[in-house]
Amino acid sequence: MSTRGRERKIRLKSLTGDFAEDKDVAADLRERRIRSALTEGQSVVLDFGGVRVATQSFVHALISDVLRSEGEAVLDRITFKDCSKAVRGIVETVVQYTLESVEPESRKDGRTRRRDTKRKRA
Repeated sequence: MSTRGRERKIRLKSLTGDFAEDKDVAADLRERRIRSALTEGQSVVLDFGGVRVATQSFVHALISDVLRSEGEAVLDRITFKDCSKAVRGIVETVVQYTLESVEPESRKDGRTRRRDTKRKRA
């Protein structure tokens, strides 16, 4: 993990290996690194470089609770970097079903917003 200015980069391979599956590791990353960075006003770069596969339960534990509590607008502050095709598909699936489960579809400021599952990539 590195912190540069208003951006916190989390290199997942060094924490998970090339197969990210441990949801307890993901939950710890969410609470200790992702949520704390967002609370401090930083953006987060989740660097999946070298991670071949991530399970849906890993990605769910990593980002779902943050999406539910902060709303869709938080995705403007999270970048998913160097995702393999398989990892990208899992991330998009988790983002989509998490946002669909939040009623009403809204941003933290309360305004409704059209959902766009294509997110910025570094």
